[in-house]
Amino acid sequence: MHYSRAIAPDLPETMPELVDLEPIFFAPFVSTVMTVDAGWIDYNGHLNMAYYNLLIDRAVDQAFALVGLGPDYARRRNASFFTAETHVRYLRELTANAPVRVTLRLIDYDQKRIHYFAELHHAAEGWVSASSELLALHVDLNTRRVAPFPDDVLTRLAAMKAAHGTLPAPAAVGRKIGMPAQS
Repeated sequence: MHYSRAIAPDLPETMPELVDLEPIFFAPFVSTVMTVDAGWIDYNGHLNMAYYNLLIDRAVDQAFALVGLGPDYARRRNASFFTAETHVRYLRELTANAPVRVTLRLIDYDQKRIHYFAELHHAAEGWVSASSELLALHVDLNTRRVAPFPDDVLTRLAAMKAAHGTLPAPAAVGRKIGMPAQS
């Protein structure tokens, strides 16, 4: 397995002695602690909506590096995964310098898609600030077209799903946006 520079910047570019080790999947995946940058605070005095997505995206990179999808995968296999759809719920404000971490659960996958759910937590106090449900597509970077995952990635996705499948389904999965008709 190779490790993302963002996750482990002090590790060498590749770690061949770990190639044959299977990752251990915790349920849910929990990211490293990150900090809300003061430059991300908007004129409302809280974290701008774009940066909630940035923090979740950084955690997604950490989580899916465990199944073999990361920057080194893109370089070595000329393939990656692209977000096709997302539904973000902003539940509680975050302010500058707040410590945060993301929990992530693999909900489902198939030969070409990954469906996952993430929650952004205040790392010290534990409350949920935002949730995001996402659907990503595996893409051949040569053709820029959706393509099947390789077998080794599918095997790791199966292991991740088995671990995450032991948790109860998140209540927010499958929610839709809408305004009920008023009488």
